[in-house]
Amino acid sequence: MIPGGGQPNMQALLQQAQKMQQDLAAAQQELAETTVEGSAGGGLVRATVTGAGELRGLVIDPKAVDPDDTETLADLVVAAVHHANESAQKLQQDKLGPLAQGLGGMPGLPF
Repeated sequence: MIPGGGQPNMQALLQQAQKMQQDLAAAQQELAETTVEGSAGGGLVRATVTGAGELRGLVIDPKAVDPDDTETLADLVVAAVHHANESAQKLQQDKLGPLAQGLGGMPGLPF
């Protein structure tokens, strides 16, 4: 019910939902095509991920490679990927957050 006792306009609600679905699909496509980078060790290890969180690249500076200390290198790789994923999550929130907030603005729906 709409405040004041009226019934929601189902056609308008359907159109609004379809528009939001299209906007969401476009935002998801944009996220899949956008890349962000994370780094560790002062840039010795850099990871590139898409806005959707898919690892696309990893660059390791030769200075980070010590055959006697592969654990540190592994830690740097994990940290760089983690940093890149944090950036991807922020990008997702920036792109998808406003769309999710729009759900609460649809009259007649209990959000």
